[in-house]
Amino acid sequence: MTSTAATDLIFGLTRVVGLPALPGAALGPDDIAQIVTEADRFCTEVLLPDALAADRAGATYANGVVKTPPTYPPAYAKWVEGGWQSLSAPEAHGGQGLPAALWTAMVELGMAADTSFMLGPLLTAGAIECLVHYATPDQAVRWLPKMVSGEWTGAMCLTEPNAGSDLGVLRTRAEPLPNGRYALHGQKIFITWGEHDCTDNIVYLVLARLPDAPPGSRGISLFVATKLKDDGSRNDLRCGGIEHKLGIHGSPTCVMLFEGAEAELVGEPHRGLNAMFAMMNNARLGVGTQGVAHGAAALRLAEAYAAERVQSGRIIAEHPDVARMLTEMRAITLAGRLLALETAICVDRGDAAQARLALLTPITKAWCTDRGVETASTGVQVHGGMGFIEETGAARILRDARIAPIYEGTNGIQAIDLLVRKLAKDGGAEMRALLSEVRRSADARLHAAADRLATATALVLDAQGRDADAAQSVAVAYLDAAGWLLGGWMLARAAAEDEAAYGALSEFYLRRLLPRCAGRVAEIEGALAA
Repeated sequence: MTSTAATDLIFGLTRVVGLPALPGAALGPDDIAQIVTEADRFCTEVLLPDALAADRAGATYANGVVKTPPTYPPAYAKWVEGGWQSLSAPEAHGGQGLPAALWTAMVELGMAADTSFMLGPLLTAGAIECLVHYATPDQAVRWLPKMVSGEWTGAMCLTEPNAGSDLGVLRTRAEPLPNGRYALHGQKIFITWGEHDCTDNIVYLVLARLPDAPPGSRGISLFVATKLKDDGSRNDLRCGGIEHKLGIHGSPTCVMLFEGAEAELVGEPHRGLNAMFAMMNNARLGVGTQGVAHGAAALRLAEAYAAERVQSGRIIAEHPDVARMLTEMRAITLAGRLLALETAICVDRGDAAQARLALLTPITKAWCTDRGVETASTGVQVHGGMGFIEETGAARILRDARIAPIYEGTNGIQAIDLLVRKLAKDGGAEMRALLSEVRRSADARLHAAADRLATATALVLDAQGRDADAAQSVAVAYLDAAGWLLGGWMLARAAAEDEAAYGALSEFYLRRLLPRCAGRVAEIEGALAA
């Protein structure tokens, strides 16, 4: 039986964001439905049943060896067998070449089933994206086919103990070797799936400095080091330990030590951040989708519990405040789901939609992950005291959700990126174009909210020109306002396509949740008037 999330994803892809009409998509509604339904089956039958047990087992580290939960290696083998890693990878490297929007649907379903497991494939997809654009033909031939198949995984090695968001101060160094390669020396932390027992080889994308590197972020280069060298021997890198975390217990978060590891330069010297951003932007859309998935997982559990738990003579789903919480969870999760698909379809539209993709990516990453935490918390509340007990699974989802607003660039950084790199870059032109599209909706409430956000856009741009710190102090409020508006727009579009299925949910959102956009705009106006 197809899940509600899969049904909504099929509807969103085929009716709301218009994937079948995309030039070159070569996919009809039935094709899309078949792929999403099969993805849903895989996640429901292979990943979901063992997710809670995997959380309890966690990843382990002993004597330099990292093991994932016992169910992960066989589940990963089925992932590879099913060809899921290759879904949207280029055909030239062994992929299926299907749209990114379909991969986004798979990411949501996988993350909702077991976030810790799905983080491995997500990071691999980001590494593939980076290497497709920046690897030499020779490097691509050697690395990409096995990554695309899933035989090898990928890991992103940016963060160091002294260099979190400020990558300009990272210290890992790359010393030239006589064979034209480099020896990496340094320590990286918070490396997702940096070591594990699901594949023999891992491809590490590592930021480091060449001996002649200028200071700051302009002196960073990108390198690839593999766990196993070309001759099959172990490279000079190792896991120095794994973190004990609030959530995502099954995902090994590693300290990686590069002790002269042989590596190859990828892209131009001192231009590593440009290449790495290809991976990071891919991952940011994936993490935004992860936020949607946390809402979907919390909703799945909350609906099931509320339909069975009886208090005061009736199931709690019929109690007005519980019904309100469940409807809010549904509306926010569907809004985020459709927004993630709208962002993903910009990837598939190519160069014509790059400005829109750049604008939507930080909004999707930040707004959807903040909502994922809130929705997971509401899911615990629906369960009452049982939500605080680990056996129900609601607590795990809240624990897993909390990392999403932090990694791949904190949500505060996403908001500053939206203001400084996206709005200021074109003077707000792309945002004004987006707001014009929102105003085409038939709903006057969306028109009014779009007008308020247009005013806020002018305010923050003016403030950025006069007092950058003052402008950036309201960046989160601005991004949040944009998210609430766009969520309402996406639900209104869904209702326009199928009033019977989505009209009531859209109306609930526009009446009770869209006003949060105005509240955030009022906060901006108050702060900048002070």
